[in-house]
Amino acid sequence: MAVIHETTMQPTKLELLAEWLPTRAWHTGTEARPARVGGFRLDDPAGEVGIEFMAVTDGEGDGATTYLVPLTYRGEPLDGAEHALVGTSEHGVLGKRWIYDGAHDPVLAAQLYALLTGRAQAQAQSQTGVPDLTVSVSPVTVDGTAGAAEAELVRATDGPDHTDVVVRTADAPPLTLRVRRVLDAGTDLAPGDGRGVTAEWRLPDGTAVRGVFAVAVTGLGS
Repeated sequence: MAVIHETTMQPTKLELLAEWLPTRAWHTGTEARPARVGGFRLDDPAGEVGIEFMAVTDGEGDGATTYLVPLTYRGEPLDGAEHALVGTSEHGVLGKRWIYDGAHDPVLAAQLYALLTGRAQAQAQSQTGVPDLTVSVSPVTVDGTAGAAEAELVRATDGPDHTDVVVRTADAPPLTLRVRRVLDAGTDLAPGDGRGVTAEWRLPDGTAVRGVFAVAVTGLGS
């Protein structure tokens, strides 16, 4: 179970994202002033990696856009993931943390698959040991053996408004988990292919809205 510490981070997550977001193809504009507006966490069964799905809004008025930034927090660098490093920060309790774009992190990929196959529970973003019951999951249907298997990250490919995370298990064909990068309020899972995750975030006026965070996409996993 992930423990949420009431402490400081220097620089903060939002300060790191202000530098990192404009380098992404799916971010509009040349600078960013992100504000956290929602999200949830997943637990790493090994207790080593922090996993957070953070929704941030950037911009003002009609030009504001909400982005989904999956993040992982590690006590050591992740080999081969230099391209996915958001930055490093000094945590007041845990010390130096390496913060990654979690869509490219094998631990997040495995736990997103676990969430989508009913083996993981979304957790509150800022509370320890509290399930986030606002997160809705329409599970991927797999046979019992595959559903119980650990998923391995094959590759992650960034698109114009999403990242396709391809995973595989020992007992099932590869599966693509499409992580939305640009969130659209009011969207829902497509009828007949509704396998994915919807969750909440807040508009600038405080109104709670929800939309699709991630969806399993058939035919793209090979």
